[in-house]
Amino acid sequence: MNWILFALAGSVAQLVDGSLGMGFGLTSSTLLLTLGTSAAVASAAVHAAEIGTTLASGASHWHLDNVDKKILIRLAIPGGVGALLGATFLSNIDLSSGKVFISTILLLLGFLLLYRNLFVQVQQVNVADISNPKYLTFLGFSGGFIDASGGGGWGPVVTPTLLATTQTEPRKVIGTVSAAEFIVAVCASVGFLLNISKLDIDWSAVGGLALGGVLVAPIAAKLVSWLPRKQLGIFVAIAIIVINGFRLLSS
Repeated sequence: MNWILFALAGSVAQLVDGSLGMGFGLTSSTLLLTLGTSAAVASAAVHAAEIGTTLASGASHWHLDNVDKKILIRLAIPGGVGALLGATFLSNIDLSSGKVFISTILLLLGFLLLYRNLFVQVQQVNVADISNPKYLTFLGFSGGFIDASGGGGWGPVVTPTLLATTQTEPRKVIGTVSAAEFIVAVCASVGFLLNISKLDIDWSAVGGLALGGVLVAPIAAKLVSWLPRKQLGIFVAIAIIVINGFRLLSS
């Protein structure tokens, strides 16, 4: 029966992730940690499940034209490298104290994004037109490393940063970030696989999370196309604040 619970958790997590561009890893890993799973095993299980959920989510967003191909390439490659290194790092070092730091940073990002969408009206450039290639390289690498080493974080790091620094449509940001996460999940899983002898993965959790996430991915992709820009940005900010607030309170 455990896999049914994990499937329900995967459905909820993917609905949040696919529609807001974040939340699957954070929601799923929080559940596994609550059940007593170690940080490394939780992250390994979540990223193995995300290979299926991110593929379904990315394909759904691609079909609905929610993906910017230029941004996708410039995010996914450094994101994959960061995820591989982050998974290897987590497999060898306990990052329990680091999660408090990461959650604090993400919580502050959430408040910043909420303030921007409620009070600030600033015209900014589209990220695809930024001439400095290091911008997306650094963002992708950082997001991938934090995601793999912290059990989640690709969406919360990359999505609000792009929303807060560019005028790219929220549905394009969310769709592109979701599609790039497939590469991140694959690379993170490879990193954990290389250290499989140090981990004891619960495969029922992997299967349940993947099943629930894959089934809900198309629904979440359609939802993001219907929501207006400002309200969607506010929803994203609130999601960051709530998720990371609970993680800090429970730490």
